[in-house]
Amino acid sequence: MIDIPSPESTAAAFADVHGARPVGVWSAPGRVNLIGEHTDYNDGLVFPFAIERRTWAAVSPRQDRIVSVRSGAMPDAAEASLDALGPEHVDGWSAYVFGVLWAMGERGVDLTGRTGFDILLTSDVPLGAGLSSSAAIECAVALAVNDLWELGLSRRELIYICQLAENGAVGAPTGNMDQTASLMGVAGHGVLIDVRAETADPVALHFGDEDLELLVIDTRVHHEHATGGYGERRRSCEDGASAMGVGSLRDLTEGDLPRAAEVLDDVTFRRVKHVVTENARVARTAEVVAKDGPRAIGDLLVASHASMRDDFEISVPELDLAVETALANGAIGARMTGGGFGGAAIALIDANRAEEVGHAVEQAFADAGFTAPIVFVVNPSDGAHRDL
Repeated sequence: MIDIPSPESTAAAFADVHGARPVGVWSAPGRVNLIGEHTDYNDGLVFPFAIERRTWAAVSPRQDRIVSVRSGAMPDAAEASLDALGPEHVDGWSAYVFGVLWAMGERGVDLTGRTGFDILLTSDVPLGAGLSSSAAIECAVALAVNDLWELGLSRRELIYICQLAENGAVGAPTGNMDQTASLMGVAGHGVLIDVRAETADPVALHFGDEDLELLVIDTRVHHEHATGGYGERRRSCEDGASAMGVGSLRDLTEGDLPRAAEVLDDVTFRRVKHVVTENARVARTAEVVAKDGPRAIGDLLVASHASMRDDFEISVPELDLAVETALANGAIGARMTGGGFGGAAIALIDANRAEEVGHAVEQAFADAGFTAPIVFVVNPSDGAHRDL
């Protein structure tokens, strides 16, 4: 177990297990989504940023075709052969690693004759909190393998590989927002992603210039995207697009909503309404933060949460309480972030009020009989890179 993970501590832990330091250490960040939920798999717009909390992968090549993976939290090795990496052969947390190598093969990397790796992972990205700990693993491993196998793959191709690993090996029907933010993050910036256009443009957020911080409130209500409501919401979006005669919900605008209300059943309409209005909010947020600064985006964050709570129905009481309490204690804006059904909320606050808002949320959770949340500040940070 590694208390405070870092590149050096990860390399040292690898040496303790394997008797030699790794060839290298690579890392990739988790992400916070500032705004734009469940829009990515609808060819839409999203606006996340990479955070300073990261997953580190210490890696050395082996002489055989085995990939052996250990975690700082789960030291027993999981192993798989490069000859048996398909979804039917992997499960559990190690599927995020083996899935990347399988996805590389699926996207044209010739695995014949290649040797495997010893990999040790450490992380300070909270699990199940909606901060994309899974993409951090995938992107760190993908970058390491790309370097060590000298594949020369672009970051755009690595995004697709990591998304395929998540969809095909893990079985989570997500888009590629998380992987894009993790691989394309820039310190001090959000990444405005247009999924259909395949663009990822950095947009300065100016939090520091405005003496603002982004507070994450991890409700500790854990979610699983591979099952349950996430997949159901995606199917609703696909059904709505089909009924409206479009390829994806990105083809609809707010002007199409009156017709959608006539064509669709109530539940499907509300799912569609969320995605359509959320795309508009993402575009507006990027415009406003660039023109008027981050203090002007509070209402957009609040409207996003209301849409996820009422139309997409992916919030939970803990998330609603976190948002309501942060706003009541002076937050400029607040919303749940991530896929929903648990995870975290975010609150944009004056930097000198972080402790005050955090205590207020903790007290509100205690009064409601909820599990104590974990509250911390995140900063827009750089994406995946090689550390050692």
